[in-house]
Amino acid sequence: MPRNETRRWEANLAGGSRRKRMSFTYEAFVPDPIAALNPLITFETGLLVAEAENAVAALNSKASVLGFECIGPLLLRSEAVASSRIEKLAVSQQNLARALVDPRAAKGTALLVAANVLAMEQAICIADRPGPLSVADIAEIHRVLMAPDSDQEDTGRIRQEQNWLGGSSDSPIDAVFIPPPYDLVESLLDDLVRFLEREDLPAVAQAAIAHAQFETIHPFTDGNGRVGRALVHLVLRRRKIAPSFVPPVSVVLAARPDSYISGLVGYREGQVEGWVASFATACSLAAGMSQELADAVRGLQQQWTEAVRPRAGSAAERIIKILPAQPVLTTVTARAAIGSGHEAARLALATLEEAGIVREVSSRKWDRTYAASSVFDLIKTYEDKIRGRSIPLD
Repeated sequence: MPRNETRRWEANLAGGSRRKRMSFTYEAFVPDPIAALNPLITFETGLLVAEAENAVAALNSKASVLGFECIGPLLLRSEAVASSRIEKLAVSQQNLARALVDPRAAKGTALLVAANVLAMEQAICIADRPGPLSVADIAEIHRVLMAPDSDQEDTGRIRQEQNWLGGSSDSPIDAVFIPPPYDLVESLLDDLVRFLEREDLPAVAQAAIAHAQFETIHPFTDGNGRVGRALVHLVLRRRKIAPSFVPPVSVVLAARPDSYISGLVGYREGQVEGWVASFATACSLAAGMSQELADAVRGLQQQWTEAVRPRAGSAAERIIKILPAQPVLTTVTARAAIGSGHEAARLALATLEEAGIVREVSSRKWDRTYAASSVFDLIKTYEDKIRGRSIPLD
């Protein structure tokens, strides 16, 4: 059974508020190990999990279909934006795309969300590696995520102090939730990794439980939510039901943040089945809407082709094919993406600009930056539909 462990908080005698100078005892929550967990679920929940896996598999079965081959980056960016939004980090899709094109010019929130994209890519790379997983793999995801905060000493390191959620930043006296004491975190993560190695559970159920357990452990001083949601990508990719596309489940979770949090609280209280059912429903919705997005992308590319009528194999035609995946381009990045010469890429972008497909979004005369606004409009419509069709997750 999960338990509360009593620990002592020692006063900070250096000064500050009266509460900061208080010593007291507190209860830290210690979850059950899950390496050998066999969750009991009803037929109805099992059906929801199966439907989610079928939806994810159906999305991935169309990876070679025109319009689908370039939605991977769109889905990844939507996941990053939504996952960051849950942590109160808001950025537009266009600003994120610009930050990914030119990381050196990225600042503030855009830089942090761009790092979230890279962290999820790292999770996918880890999932594709042969051999067993390790706690070091999870720490590596955190290191990539927190790279912009180079001053933080705990980047990529398991915490060596008590953390908590809610209340004051001075002490856990008014905390809403206090995760396990730091000296228990390593063993809990070892247990989590053993759970991630299992192949006898449905992948969607495994991803749901692993995510909730990770959030309960809260092993880092910051970035736990985003790392925990990256683990969903790791599981679904590693279990091979999402070899090309992991649907952006965070878009659904972010649409109902209070319900999402209550679902995680329910998991800690033993309501594993309820959490699995909610997560599976979110996964199904995200996968189905991702297919709709791919269809819309295909229609958009057809409109562009009809507007420009590019010569077969030309630089303009090749840019149209990759533009949904890279809706912000410079001549340099376009040239690299399509394998053309500099002048061919420049002229192709000028042609697309004249047709109203891209517009310049930079103010400099050299290496101008162009954006395909219709792609961002499409993503917004897609995310709005998900929010409109989301159901409560508790």
